[in-house]
Parts: sequence; C-alpha cells; structure tokens
Amino acid sequence: DKAPLSKSLLLVPSAISILLTLLFQHYQKFFAYNLQAIKEDFQIWRLVCGRTICLDLKDTFCSSLLIYNFRIFERRYGSRKFSSFLLGAWMLSALFDLLLVEIAQYIFGITINSLPSGFLGPVFALFVPFYSSIPRVQVTQVLGHFSITNKTLVYILGLQLLTSGSYIWILALSGLVSGICYNSSILKVHRILCVPSWVAKIFSWTLEPIFSSAEPMNEVRVGMGATVDIQRQQRMELLDRQIMMSQVAQMRRQRQQQGGMINWNRLFPPLRHRHNANYQDHRPSEQDTPPPTEVSEEQVARLMEMGFSRGDALEALRASNNDLNVATNFLLQH
Repeated sequence: DKAPLSKSLLLVPSAISILLTLLFQHYQKFFAYNLQAIKEDFQIWRLVCGRTICLDLKDTFCSSLLIYNFRIFERRYGSRKFSSFLLGAWMLSALFDLLLVEIAQYIFGITINSLPSGFLGPVFALFVPFYSSIPRVQVTQVLGHFSITNKTLVYILGLQLLTSGSYIWILALSGLVSGICYNSSILKVHRILCVPSWVAKIFSWTLEPIFSSAEPMNEVRVGMGATVDIQRQQRMELLDRQIMMSQVAQMRRQRQQQGGMINWNRLFPPLRHRHNANYQDHRPSEQDTPPPTEVSEEQVARLMEMGFSRGDALEALRASNNDLNVATNFLLQH
C-alpha cells in the first residue's frame, strides 16, 4: 500500500528475469552487463538492459526481498523523491562501476570484462538511508549477547546478495558510494539528478493506477502464517513511528530547556487572522516582536517534494526554528 514504484520494481523485473531464465534463454545475451562491449563497441544500451534485469534467479530473489523492505522510503518521502533517489543512484553507480573496474585493472592487474546483471547498484545504495534514518529496535537476543533487531534480516539479505557472485563487490561498493553522494548535502547531487515534476505527473496518471493497491482492511481473513507475518511487520512499523515521535518530543523538550521554545501557534494561520477586541487591546508592539527566522530554500524544496505547499513549508520551518525533521513530522500529523 502507498508504494506503487516499489511494487512495479518487484513485479516487472522479476517476471522478465524468470521468463529469460526459463523460456527465452537465447535472449539473455542482450541483458548481459558486458563492460568490454560498452567500452570498445560503444553499446551504451547495455547499461540500461544489463543494469536493470537480473540473469541469476538468486540475485532476483534477494534484490526483490530488499526492495520489499525498502518500500518504507517510498511511503515516507513519496514516489517522486524515491524515484529520484533510485535514478540518481543508478546513474552514479554506473559511473563508479567503470571507475572501479579501471582501478582494479591498474592496481591489481585484474581484467574484468563483465559484471553481474540486475538492478543491484540502487539496491545497495538504499542501505545508506536505511542505516542512517531507520531506528534500530531490539527484538530478541541470541545466546544472551547477540542482539536481533528489526534491521538484522535486511543486513543478512544484503550479505547474501554480496556473496552471490565473484565481482558483485564492485556493484555493492559503487552502490554504497553513490548512495552516500546522493544523500550528501555538500555535493548537492539530489538537485541535479532528480525526476522532473512533469515526468512524475505523467507516470502518476498512467502507471500508478496499474500498480497501486487498496488499503488493507483489518476484517480480511488470511492464513495463520500470513497473519503472524503481517502482525510482526505492523508492530515494527508502529515501533518505528513511536520512536520518531519520541525523538520529536525529545527535541521539543531540549528546545524548551534551552529557551528556544517552538512557537507552534504560528502553524495555525486562521488563528493569527482573528483580530478580536481583546487581541487588539493586548497586541504587542512591533519592537517586541522577534524578527522572522530565515528559512533555507533547500529545506523548503524538500518539503515541497513531499507534496506540501510552499506556504505551509515556510510556516512550519519558521515555527520549528528551521528544523526540517520537526517541521516534517508536524505537517504529516496536521
């Protein structure tokens, strides 16, 4: 639910990979990630085909499970921002693939003519926001010392994918580096490599109705195994939201203790425009009014990418002392 892009990445590449493996094996050569053909014969189309469809069913299975777990980012940030991250990571990782192959040949004398195929670079890039922004919740302990958290299974899947091929470590390294570069506020890559709004609208009108899902109903009866899995996933997401809200509450308490109390009343424009008699009698002078907080245009753009209007974004950032996390959580709740 609320993740049509993740659903399309699960269904379409997996279906094509299964068909190529079982029925159309003679077409697999067109989806091989052949670096020699790209560099010598200038077959640029192999960058698209070879870096989209997996030719190994084990890689297909592991990457599909990882995309399923990473759907939380599309729910949080929206399909456009999620697709922009995937597009930026895909383009950057393609560049880093070629650089790492040349470095390996120059330093170690290893000649690499081909790499594992598939949508692996952006999948490994998603581990960067997963590590930095998803809270770590302990589920249980093994042997009293090893903690099992809500993120353990995802890391195990990533390790399984990392060990599935001989040169897949190049894809993993390029994906991680591209994820770090895209998330970096210094390089400003997210401003350059992004999906235009008109492209996002076209896909929302054409493809989103096909891959969108109805909100699950609690009254639907499912099997016992599915019920346990769904309940476990719902508990994890509930804990995730509770931890985020506790972090926001903690930040508010810290600001109040430091004297920088957040003026939440500024987030209610209708109340500000009610000029009754009592308000006019007790209205503070212009000298007592603090100067407005300067708002970062970058943070305003990020909030607008999530679907909020510019006016709401400006008001939320000014009221939260230019704190993007606090402003985002308040806008999502109101």
